[in-house]
Amino acid sequence: MSDSISSKEGIVIERTFDAPIDFVWQLWTQAEHFEKWYGPRGFSVSVAEMDVRIGGKRLVCMERATPNGSMKMWTTGEYTEINPTTRLVYTESMADEQGNVILPAAMGMGEDYPVTTEVIVQLEALGNQTKMVMTHAGLPAGGQGAGDGWGQAFDKLAEYIKTAFSSK
Repeated sequence: MSDSISSKEGIVIERTFDAPIDFVWQLWTQAEHFEKWYGPRGFSVSVAEMDVRIGGKRLVCMERATPNGSMKMWTTGEYTEINPTTRLVYTESMADEQGNVILPAAMGMGEDYPVTTEVIVQLEALGNQTKMVMTHAGLPAGGQGAGDGWGQAFDKLAEYIKTAFSSK
């Protein structure tokens, strides 16, 4: 199931994955899994530093090959809520490679793009499947590009589950 809603409050995507909740939780909280699926198609994750605890920092670099060389997009944030296997909340901001927050306008984002947004991941066990509701709050209305990016990332997550979970 895939549902994407873009609103003034952000983007909400609901998906059901063919893996138990404990494994889906690991995909969100363990760098070695996260870097395999995060980001839109065509992007890879070259850095995924994740200190998954309240107040813990995160630093992620997505990159993509372009005719002019590698394009890198850094984000940073802090974990603000953790309920193991069911709820993960973190902030997200554009950043430089040291994790210093930079203004979205410096990255070519519109004036209405906020400096900090919030990602809320809620997981629910459905037998051997997991229902996920991800909310990326604080995005400007019409932030469909972010919704498309998340949708592609979750397609990659589903594909990764097929290979990673079957080997467990």
